[in-house]
Amino acid sequence: MSPLAKVQSLLTKPFMAPVFFLSGVTYDTLTLTRIDRLQDNLLLLIYLLLLGVLIVLTGRLGIEPPPDREQLASLSPFGRWVLRARPYYPMAVQFLLGGLFSAYAIFYSRSATLTSSAIFFALLILLLVGNEFLRDRLSSLRLLISLYALVCFAFFTFFLPVMTGLMNMVIFLAGAGLTAMVTLRVVHLIYRNNPDRSKREAVGVTAPAFGLIALLVGFYFLNWIPPVPLSLKFGGIYREVQRQGDQFLLTYDRKWYEVWKRSENPFPADEPIYCFTAVFAPVALDTTVYHHWYFRSNSSKPFSHADKIPIKISGGRDGGYRAYSFKQRLDPGDWRVDVETEDGRIVGRVSLRVEQQNDHPTALKTLSY
Repeated sequence: MSPLAKVQSLLTKPFMAPVFFLSGVTYDTLTLTRIDRLQDNLLLLIYLLLLGVLIVLTGRLGIEPPPDREQLASLSPFGRWVLRARPYYPMAVQFLLGGLFSAYAIFYSRSATLTSSAIFFALLILLLVGNEFLRDRLSSLRLLISLYALVCFAFFTFFLPVMTGLMNMVIFLAGAGLTAMVTLRVVHLIYRNNPDRSKREAVGVTAPAFGLIALLVGFYFLNWIPPVPLSLKFGGIYREVQRQGDQFLLTYDRKWYEVWKRSENPFPADEPIYCFTAVFAPVALDTTVYHHWYFRSNSSKPFSHADKIPIKISGGRDGGYRAYSFKQRLDPGDWRVDVETEDGRIVGRVSLRVEQQNDHPTALKTLSY
């Protein structure tokens, strides 16, 4: 058996799919650092371009075995290679989709919280895992076009804010519009001057993708889309916050054995309280986030609005833009501070319990951030 035949035989083994899956996720985890890194975004753009080309080739040529030698002889060397590679199109599509969904899962996980915005992140994880079982269905144009619309949408959602330095509804809708235009262009290339395809079929292929884009826009207005490219790098509750040079000194109380604690919870009701956060933003992005304080007297009641404090942040720092809000005294009960964007999406959350305490602080510690 020739070396090429051995490689082809190995690629068909059932265990190869999870091997490629785990190695791809591990590689992305180690190499994808910042969402505004030029090399990472260029790589994702190349993936999107190659995926679009493969979908067009799949739509125009199919994935059946190559034609006979007489037909191949009339083509250029590149044309013959393209035709011979047809049976491998689904494998290549699966690889590119896996790379994109893996990168998105890493980027969006940094912005998704355990709130409604986790729904979109869960969808990406589901597709990342499900992609390993889709190979036999990746010749379906309806599925391919819909998946392509999704990966384009997820990319433009964070790429446009990174490039423009703006993060608002107009930029988000512009990303949705670009997704629709790119998707329509791919469909157009498949069906243009293609006697084997009908316009009616083109509409049937495009409609689910456009329906998916409309659904994702609805997710945005429901605050179900994580606020990429922002992410909460750190957050906690403290008795005092002081700036010393380029460092913030965070003072809090902890018992001697609570070596893992980096924030104070529960917190005494009669003490001034600081909520300190560090929010990562891309270099060019200047925006406003809010420390939105919520309160409930006990767990049987819903949280209600207590205060909303605006904080202007600038991007570029790896550890995030550091800022804090201050409250004089809080009533006993459950409190939380949601770090929100201007359009109400939650970047992160800091929760605490406020209690009446008669004992004095045991050992005030200072954390440098």
